Amino acid sequence: MAGEQIPLERIRNIGIIAHIDAGKTTTTERILYYTGVIHKMGTVDEGNTTMDFMAQEKERGITIMAANTTTSWKNHKVNIIDTPGHVDFTIEVERSLKVLDGAVIVLCSTSGVQSQTETVWRQAERYHVPRIAFINKVDRLGADFERVLGQIFDRLGANAAPINLPDAHEDRFNGIIDVVNMKYITYADADGLEVLVNDIPAEFKEKAEKYHHLLIEKVAEADDQIMEKYLAEQPVTAAELKSGIRRAVLKAKFLPVLAGTALKNRGVQLVLDAVVDFLPSPLEVMQARGKNPDTEAEISCIPAEDQPLAALVFKVASDPYVGKLFYTRIYAGTITSGEQLYNSGRGKTERISKILMMHANKQEIINKIGPGEIVALVGLKESKNGDTLCREKSPIVLESMRVPEPVVSMALEPKTKADQDKLGIILRKFLDEDPSLRVEYDHETSQTIISGMGELHLEIIIDRMRRENNLEANIGRPQVAYKETITRKIDKIVGKFISQTGGRGQYGHVVINVEPGVKGSGVKFVDEIVGGAIPREFIKSVENGIKAQSHNGVLAGYPVTDMVVYLVDGSYHDVDSSDIAFQMAAKIALKDALVKGVSVFTEPIMAVEVAVPEDFMGSVIGDLNTRRAKITELGNMGNVKTARADVPLAEMFNYANALRSLTQGRASFSMEPSYYAQVPNNISEKIIGARQEYLNRKKA
Repeated sequence: MAGEQIPLERIRNIGIIAHIDAGKTTTTERILYYTGVIHKMGTVDEGNTTMDFMAQEKERGITIMAANTTTSWKNHKVNIIDTPGHVDFTIEVERSLKVLDGAVIVLCSTSGVQSQTETVWRQAERYHVPRIAFINKVDRLGADFERVLGQIFDRLGANAAPINLPDAHEDRFNGIIDVVNMKYITYADADGLEVLVNDIPAEFKEKAEKYHHLLIEKVAEADDQIMEKYLAEQPVTAAELKSGIRRAVLKAKFLPVLAGTALKNRGVQLVLDAVVDFLPSPLEVMQARGKNPDTEAEISCIPAEDQPLAALVFKVASDPYVGKLFYTRIYAGTITSGEQLYNSGRGKTERISKILMMHANKQEIINKIGPGEIVALVGLKESKNGDTLCREKSPIVLESMRVPEPVVSMALEPKTKADQDKLGIILRKFLDEDPSLRVEYDHETSQTIISGMGELHLEIIIDRMRRENNLEANIGRPQVAYKETITRKIDKIVGKFISQTGGRGQYGHVVINVEPGVKGSGVKFVDEIVGGAIPREFIKSVENGIKAQSHNGVLAGYPVTDMVVYLVDGSYHDVDSSDIAFQMAAKIALKDALVKGVSVFTEPIMAVEVAVPEDFMGSVIGDLNTRRAKITELGNMGNVKTARADVPLAEMFNYANALRSLTQGRASFSMEPSYYAQVPNNISEKIIGARQEYLNRKKA
């Protein structure tokens, strides 16, 4: 079915999203088995799953790169992206949700809703992605389906109800109660291929009726047709209920919840049925929107072959055999192999040499692809993550994806001089693939600084350098990505750059006002020049100077953020004024403003969640308090206690080992970036002292 032209109403583009270790990859593996793509099921523990094909994924038992594949179920084509659950690779989830039409959110029935579950939920909310939920591992010791259901209401704030219920107790799994059709489902074989549908046993009748009523009630809250029947106390047939669920899910106002155990091959076919029955086709989602780059007019992308082409490159990956793969979602129009396309954001023409339908790391070549599809293109030279492909006669720029700010940095030094140039080439390749990675060169220390989403993120980059490119480097210990910001508004700061060295001189003069900005807003430049005090051609020079200086604060050289710079006045010289003169004047002014505006450090604060046996709770809380933690919530999760806290990232390095020693290895934790906050004065002094000592050591 992959190469055939499938009607749009029978296409589903879905992502499998969840917290780490909830069972996403195992669920995807079972989906591929039941749909006939693979004939032997792998497991994460054995490192032989289809979707985790990188060496690092096999070794660590985690998903690092989102992998996509294509399969079919009940005459529907299903494009699936299996995403990572670790916060360090959140960009993979972000860009996947940007292009997907629906998602299956997987939850562990013992761990429930965890921190990264909440993160992926918020990401799905941001892109208005309809979802279904699969509570996995219901046969585990400590599994509690109803507790997890309660957390879906409380922590995610979802209007949710089960459409099936597990008949499982600890390590036993007996069957599934279908709440929509009021049937009892069992399996005749260990692989779960033969599904048996029977009447609900007498002992479950009351429970099934209770949840059937709850389901109608919750769907009625989101669907007028079911609401009318509910208020009139009229019976709702299974077909009417399914239609109501579908309408509510498409509006992202209802979350159907399913249960099962993917590892034991139970409940996965029901997830596939729900994908086909309830998640949208490309025709049923909000139309992608973009702008004409020439006129700024807004354009809607109608998913049809006869419409102008609009396609988004959402991921770039390297393949050892075909070179770069450009994963692309086609929203409107068609692409044919060998044709020429236009990259509207860069104003460049590109030629497509191949169109590939991906099956994890295997490929199928196709000649033509239409709207609603996700494919990999080969042959592009200039395109990057977030670029739009279209026709030159009908240009459009689609909205790009949100890229999170890095929180951890690491210094790299190649071991030999010959490796210096090689390092630059390799890092450029990684930057093309990973928008959440940052690279800069520190001239003071002659080091390359890489910044990312966490220690594991940078570890994987270093490991890939060594394995894939045979490059060894000396690595500095991870550093927190501190930032500087001002604490008060400061007006009329003057920056002058005047130089006369014989011949033509240099003259630039600017006056700026600076004020604190909204958290997370970066550096905003506002031009308020009137009357031509500075010619228009030099306004951009001033902005470039401001942006360049904002990379180096006045306290310890960390980037400056969250401020608004207003250019209010200045002057120029007919002969001596130049681009470089105004850039230098702007830098001088901003440096002075940072001093007078009382610049302070801010640091990334992590949302940390710890699950720990009750005996060790006191020790864990005591340890968190020594790490400057602010405890936000204490709770219970089955037989273990949970603690949520906001903790500075600087205090969390090597926390995994510390927690292991405190709890005899019986606790677990997860963390994700939450916000930036001002660093206490005593810590600021240590940071400045450490930076100065480091620079002195390098100079010596």
